[in-house]
Amino acid sequence: MIEYRNFSIIAHIDHGKSTLSDRLIQATGMVQDKDFHDQLLDSMDIERERGITIKSNTICLPYTARDGKLYRLNLIDTPGHVDFSYEVSRALASCEGVLLLVDASQGVEAQTLANLYAAMEHNLEIIPVINKIDLPSADVIGTLAQIETDLGLDPERAIMCSAKTGQGVDDVLEAIVRDIPPPKGDLEQPLAALIFDANYDPYRGAIISCRVVDGIVKPGDIIRLMAMAASYKVEEVGTFGLARLKQKSLGAGEVGYVIAGIKTVSDTRIGDTITLHQAPRHHPLPGFQEVKPVVFSSVYPIDADDFPTFAEALEKYKLNDASVIFQRDSSLALGQGFRCGFLGLLHLEVFQERLEREYDQSIIMTAPSVQYRFIMKDGQELLIDNPYYYPDPSKIEHGFEPYIKASILIPERYMGPVMTLCISRRGENSRFSYPTPGRVEVTFDMPLAEVIFDFYDKLKSITQGYGSFDYDMIGNRASDLVKLDILVNGEKVDALSLIVYRDRARDRAVQICDRLKDEIPRQMFKIAIQGAIGGKIISRSTISALRKDVLAKCYGGDITRKRKLLEKQAKGKKKMKMIGSVMIPQKAFVAVLKSKDD
Repeated sequence: MIEYRNFSIIAHIDHGKSTLSDRLIQATGMVQDKDFHDQLLDSMDIERERGITIKSNTICLPYTARDGKLYRLNLIDTPGHVDFSYEVSRALASCEGVLLLVDASQGVEAQTLANLYAAMEHNLEIIPVINKIDLPSADVIGTLAQIETDLGLDPERAIMCSAKTGQGVDDVLEAIVRDIPPPKGDLEQPLAALIFDANYDPYRGAIISCRVVDGIVKPGDIIRLMAMAASYKVEEVGTFGLARLKQKSLGAGEVGYVIAGIKTVSDTRIGDTITLHQAPRHHPLPGFQEVKPVVFSSVYPIDADDFPTFAEALEKYKLNDASVIFQRDSSLALGQGFRCGFLGLLHLEVFQERLEREYDQSIIMTAPSVQYRFIMKDGQELLIDNPYYYPDPSKIEHGFEPYIKASILIPERYMGPVMTLCISRRGENSRFSYPTPGRVEVTFDMPLAEVIFDFYDKLKSITQGYGSFDYDMIGNRASDLVKLDILVNGEKVDALSLIVYRDRARDRAVQICDRLKDEIPRQMFKIAIQGAIGGKIISRSTISALRKDVLAKCYGGDITRKRKLLEKQAKGKKKMKMIGSVMIPQKAFVAVLKSKDD
């Protein structure tokens, strides 16, 4: 009799989740040594390049315990970065227990706590695992004390391991089968399976990843997706190995995939319940919380004719990443596109790279912005994430912008530069703690708008890569906000408009004008690039005109001949300036997103 265990590995970023997953896969004989490579479950190129997990991935591990019992362990590997915490919550809904990984040299960090609370909300069994015990800087005794004081877990249950060397991995496997309860579920009940992920295959349609809670599903069954009220015939079911493993059926407590010829991407919804058409379940399973984006950007195809294929690619991407939200948008400068919402700036970067690599889309994105709240004089409340919809300034009573609590963990020697950086980004209420000797955690309240631009890059630069940054949303605070318009040759460019803090408006305007001056090609007439708040110009850069030498063929003669030619040229330039239009190259929009240092 084979028993099942469904578990997940959760931890702060860089604490060794993917490496431990690799060792568990090796220890259970799922991969030969000759076929092994690092980050086995990280299937995307971008995950391997950046050394981070973006998508939670699943694999079924066969394991024979020390007492001879046979088990199937469904491992769901999860991301650690705060931007992908939505992936973690979806993975936890499919498990009965988690391995909470703590780095022996770093100790308990911000996402360790956040993931612990998420596991507690799902009432999961939590097994603390101390990783990287082989490092010279490992402080096992201090980490055990943190597990007891900061996490409130029993330190005696903590398992010591080194995912790098494989030390203690067998103890981890034994703890999984001993401490994590088997999945509950009744094979006799009507089918109920929770969709926690999906992928799109051009030949087979949507491939649904699901956790079967009750009942059984097999090829030939007619299933119904309860939220969409659509029915399909099951073609194939199976479990996840390093590739998909076809099975005769999936029963209660199992995690696997279902292929049912679902050709329309929009028919599959993460959090939906699968049931049988003939014997349906009365109530759907509780799904997932609605995701709340914090960073917004408009996305356009570089060639306006590519909009239909771009829209289709975005639909397919949404199937694989349910945390992106989007709606139709248009711009005079860039044409038809979408206004997208993201969970953070890394999420936005990953979205951009994946669209270009996996879906072969050439896109351009506007400067990221956040969602502002305005209270009008008539009492109306407006939520604005697009500068295009900025209300009439004379009717605004109060403006509010979202703030975050930024936690920055750094070696003590970088304290001065990091403090300077945070204060320059309007950081306030600074607090300090010393988790370990030589390391300091700096906490600031900061406007999210100041962080999404280039804060993380600057932090990595001044700390030589040693700084780690994490944040939590702490609500809105009153702020003096204005709309900054960019004018090129007297015409507003709506895709470059920004909502900014008034005291920072001139700095941003000067920066954008200078960047555009470097990118826009020269014309036969002068081009003025201006930053404006309402009717008031606050910055200007001028692209000087190309000068054609009209005197080249004028040999000698009276000075009046030369003057006549120059005056004729000046009149032509004046007329050209009135009717000439300036084409802004696509690379100019990208250049605006970069700081001067880049």
